[in-house]
Amino acid sequence: MQIPSHPASSVSPRYSLVALASIVLLSLAGCGSSGGNDDKLVSTACEATTNDGSVVVGSGLPGDPSFPELASGYRTGKKAVEGNKYMVVTANPLASKAGCEVLKSGGSAVDAAVAVQMVLGLVEPQSSGIGGGAFMLYYDAASKKVTAYDGRETAPAAATPDYLRYNSDSDKTVPQPSARASGRAVGTPGAVRMLDLAHKDHGSKPWKDLIQPGIDLATNGFKISGRMSDALAGAKTALQADADAIALYFNADGTTKSLGQTFTNPAYAATLTKIATGGADAFYTGAVAQGIVNKIGVTQNVTTGAPITPGVTTMADLAGYQAKKRDAVCTTYRAKYVICGMPPPSSGGIAVAQAMGVLENFDLAPHKPTALDLEGGKPTAMGVHLVSEAERLAYADRDVYVADTDFTPLPGPLGSTLLDKGYLKSRAALVSTKQSMGTATAGQFGNTRLGVSKVAENGTTHMTIVDAKGNVVSMTTTVEAGMGSYHITQGFVLNNQLTDFSATPTSADGLPIANKLEAGKRPRSSMAPTLVFDANADGTPGAFKMATGSPGGSTIIQFVTKTLVGALDWGLDAQQATNLVNFGAANSKTTNLGGEHPNIMAANNGDADPLVQALRAMGHTVSVNAQSSGVGTVIRTASSAGEARLTGGADPRREGVVLGDTYKVKP
Repeated sequence: MQIPSHPASSVSPRYSLVALASIVLLSLAGCGSSGGNDDKLVSTACEATTNDGSVVVGSGLPGDPSFPELASGYRTGKKAVEGNKYMVVTANPLASKAGCEVLKSGGSAVDAAVAVQMVLGLVEPQSSGIGGGAFMLYYDAASKKVTAYDGRETAPAAATPDYLRYNSDSDKTVPQPSARASGRAVGTPGAVRMLDLAHKDHGSKPWKDLIQPGIDLATNGFKISGRMSDALAGAKTALQADADAIALYFNADGTTKSLGQTFTNPAYAATLTKIATGGADAFYTGAVAQGIVNKIGVTQNVTTGAPITPGVTTMADLAGYQAKKRDAVCTTYRAKYVICGMPPPSSGGIAVAQAMGVLENFDLAPHKPTALDLEGGKPTAMGVHLVSEAERLAYADRDVYVADTDFTPLPGPLGSTLLDKGYLKSRAALVSTKQSMGTATAGQFGNTRLGVSKVAENGTTHMTIVDAKGNVVSMTTTVEAGMGSYHITQGFVLNNQLTDFSATPTSADGLPIANKLEAGKRPRSSMAPTLVFDANADGTPGAFKMATGSPGGSTIIQFVTKTLVGALDWGLDAQQATNLVNFGAANSKTTNLGGEHPNIMAANNGDADPLVQALRAMGHTVSVNAQSSGVGTVIRTASSAGEARLTGGADPRREGVVLGDTYKVKP
């Protein structure tokens, strides 16, 4: 998709995400003072900063945001980070640092994404890694194009529609010990091949140099964070089935490695070294690929001796995997913006576009949050209601129509079916401002009849990156559930992505399910990396405005939608929109209201919270369970002098930070 030029973007943090001590105050190489106010402004690079100083991430000195702390549901007080040239937001400080150092040295946004992914697979193995898949939206500032890169995992060539529910055609028992923890759950990983494809298109640094930060960290070690520690402890029993997991993640006394322990992963370093020197082919062929195939074929729990149902993935499945370039899903919003998202096999781009397309039929401005503070304020009942109802309608269509379009086509061209403005206006007419619809019915398109498929999704992590040339990456990457399939090989976690398929090929009423499992097919996802542009008068995309995305399984659609509404309709800054209470609904009577947020009174199921009471009065069944989003947002703004700048926000529900070339006022 063609996108007109825009003013040069800028990037760098002014505020930290934790209390930091002063270490470095003046400019680092490659980052000079900002124009226009040179006598008042200085820049530093790839440091977390406060008004009283800055600290290099990973230094281990006081204030280092990578210093391990107990996992927290929500960290208050985060402020938007302001940048001048480049910026990276990830869910882990060490990953942000790796990406920022690439940008500091002149690397592209894709270069930084490669480095970030290799580090995330080490420091956040519960969420993503080279044994999983990813979706990337990339904006090329020179060509003004948005490209969608599909690195979603695929089912093996020998898989059948009953692959997840029966051991075989003659053995109708379920896979052992479960579909997720069996070899059947593992899809052919796609992240490495996708990053290789994007790097060949848009990389500027040598591939091997981008892998090196991950190799160094795996070799030298890092201190385990609270989230990784909790993930290992929570998966202890399942991980004990796997010999490689025991060797990697357990202490000699049988406990899992925990908060603050120094963790090294020589096997991962060796794997990354092969990828660094041999390229992506070294992952998909040879010893690494054979190790993946062997692990998928394991038949026995090493601790108990209980059977494990093997998968049928072969070396040919690995060698034949292809990452794909696809057309982004781009729609206008209120004639002011163009929102671009990921196409199928992700449902995220279409569902977010549908929700926003319904919402543009309502004036949301009067329903902005009240008592606005750093945390995004207190959502209003009508604001939550309208967004949730729009999402119910979007999920209803998603559950019926969206799957891997290489196998199951959509009901027609998006512009004349699911994303047609007239269709979305008719869907908006189904929304009452007084009462929740509870459960929505999917729209009808001709004689198309498909069964409803609701599949629980989990896991993932997200990165948002802008480089000094204005190129942008919004990338969501995953191994599916926490610690994936619990199968470890050569230092990395194998995904359980195939459980995102419908385990049954037909619905209870006998209709075919679009998201049924088929050989070579990619399971439907909810990942929703998103780019926003100012709209030109003719509705085409203009200047880059915003990039965001989140982990969170099927609730990703809700997390991204609330962030877009917060920024575009309610004027929240990048951190406030990210911080904002997570709210929304899939297609059920339950409306989510993230009880981890300090502005929600979650005690006693929210009975004392006026917002919860108001929503219940409108017919919503309200859940105040904690919502573990991981939103990473960058918004292009203008300084007081009118210069284009970037501001970033990292989700306070995870451990991430925003880093770039820091823009701040001298004391």
